[in-house]
Amino acid sequence: MDHFLQSPAWADVQRAQGRSVHQLSGPGWSVLAIEESNPAGKLLYAPYGPVAESLAAFDAALAALVKLARTCGAVFVRIEPVDAGFTAADAGTVLRARGLRPAPANQQPELTWIVDLDRDFKDVLADMKPVNRNLYRNIHKKGVTFRSSQDPEEISVLLGFLHLTAARNGFKPQSDEYLTQVARALMPAGAATLFIAELEGQPVAAALAYDSADTRTYAHAALDDAHRKLSAGIPLLVTLMADAKEKGLKHVDLWGVAPADQPDHKWAGFTAFKKSFGGREVAYPGTWDLPVKKLRYGGYQAARLGAQTARRGLKAARALPARLRGALRR
Repeated sequence: MDHFLQSPAWADVQRAQGRSVHQLSGPGWSVLAIEESNPAGKLLYAPYGPVAESLAAFDAALAALVKLARTCGAVFVRIEPVDAGFTAADAGTVLRARGLRPAPANQQPELTWIVDLDRDFKDVLADMKPVNRNLYRNIHKKGVTFRSSQDPEEISVLLGFLHLTAARNGFKPQSDEYLTQVARALMPAGAATLFIAELEGQPVAAALAYDSADTRTYAHAALDDAHRKLSAGIPLLVTLMADAKEKGLKHVDLWGVAPADQPDHKWAGFTAFKKSFGGREVAYPGTWDLPVKKLRYGGYQAARLGAQTARRGLKAARALPARLRGALRR
C-alpha cells in the first residue's frame, strides 16, 4: 500500500516550506528523506519510509540513508518502515539487529484504520453502521449536496471550519499558512482534493484528502457548528470514499486511531467515528532512530532522559503536601 508521505507530491510540499528533500531509489526500494533539526543537530527523517520489496532491499535503502547522512552531516536517521519487507510484529527484532532504537516518540500514527475499496461499493456500504448508510442515501432530501474541488483558493472553506472546531474542542490545528501551502502544492497536481458539503449552496462541512498511487488518505475535516444536527460529515466521508473507488484507488486510510484497550485515549472519540465506516486496523512499526554520529546521539539521549527524570521529580514533589515539601527543603 503506497503512502502519500513517500510520494513526489509530498516532496513538493516540503520544498515549498523551504526544506531540503532527498529522493533516493534502487532495485526494489525507494525513500523520501527530509532534512530536519532537533537538539542533537541535523537529522534525516523518512516519514512512513523507506519503502522496500524485501529485507535485502530495505538493507540497501538503509545503507543509502546512512551514506547520505554522512554526506550532509546528519547525526542520525529517523525512519518509519511501514512497507519494508517485514511485519510490524517482527519490526523490533529486525530493526534492533541493524542498530536502530525506538525514537523518543512516534512522529506519525502507529495505528491506522483502512477501508478497502477493491470490491463492489455496495459491500463497502454494507460494512458501515446503518446510520452512515442511511445518511449517505437520504441526506439529499434535506437539501444537502456534495462537490469536490482542486482549486487551492477554496481551502479557505476548510480553514474556517477548522477554526470553529478548534475553538469548540480546545485543540490547536495546523496553521492556515501550512495548509494553504499544502493546497497550492498538491491540488493543482491532482494529488489532493477538497470535498465540500453544501446546504442550499452554502458550505456546511469540508474534508481534504491526499492521494497516492493506490490509497486516498482522509487528512483534515471539519464542519459548521450551526448545522451539526445534519451530520453532514458522515455522508461527506462516504462521498470521498465513493469518489476514490471511481478513480480506481484500492484503499482509504482514515489516518490514525487509538488502541482498543485505551478507552480514555485522546483520540477515542474520533476513533469510534472512523470505525463506524467498517474497515480494519493496521499496525505500523513506529518511529526508529539509527545513530550515525553515535557519541553525539548518545549525548542527546542522555540529556533528554535526564531532563525527563528531572521533570518527573518536580511533578512528584509538587504533588506532596506542603508540610512535607518544607521538610524536604530543610
